[in-house]
This record gives sequence, structure tokens and C-alpha cells, in this order.
Amino acid sequence: QVQLVESGGSLVPPGGSLRLSCAASGNIFNIYTMGWYRQAPGKQRELVAGITDGGRIDYADSVKGRFTLSRHGTENTLYLQMNSLKPEDTAVYYCNALISLVSSPTIDDYWGRGTQVTVSS
Repeated sequence: QVQLVESGGSLVPPGGSLRLSCAASGNIFNIYTMGWYRQAPGKQRELVAGITDGGRIDYADSVKGRFTLSRHGTENTLYLQMNSLKPEDTAVYYCNALISLVSSPTIDDYWGRGTQVTVSS
């Protein structure tokens, strides 16, 4: 009923930039929060940045000043501009959203399949 589709992951050298996109589609009534998580090999999944429907944005300390989160509300699309990338940013990046459907009053948690970001020379 809902799909989150990520794109933009790639191999980039240290200091480089990437922009990730996440498009939400389906029978959506409201998106309450959207965000990006990442998971590096052998590590737990962690929040990178998230935005509420009120527009509040939170960043992980490790990405503050380097990453910028934005959302195109009418298109239900989330972007993550990543600058000054470091090898430790290497991970699979997942899009996440809390969404309610037109057909249901409940709020459910949805995940994309992930996009690989590799920072290496």
C-alpha cells in the first residue's frame, strides 16, 4: 500500500558530495515523520536525520554541518544532501516514514530497501 523508494547512493571519494532521494507513494493520508537511517557493516542502524510534519529537523551529531535534510511536501519526497563525506559515512542508507493511510486511522512505520553509500578513495 505504501512504497518508499530510495535513490542516489554511489561510490564517492572522501570530501565528495551525494544527494539521496526518497519518494513515498501509495494510498497516503498523512506523513507524520520522514527520515534517513544508516547501517554500516557490523553496526546497529542509526538515525542520520529526520523531519516532522511540523518541519522540525533533527540531525545526528556526526553529520551536523555536513548533511542537510529537506522535504518536498506536495511530492512526498525526502532529500538528504551529504557534503564533506567521510569514510565513516559508508553505510546502507534507509528511508523511514510514519504514515497513515486514507483507508485506515492507524499510523504505521514504513521502510525503504536502502541505498548503498560508499566513501572511499
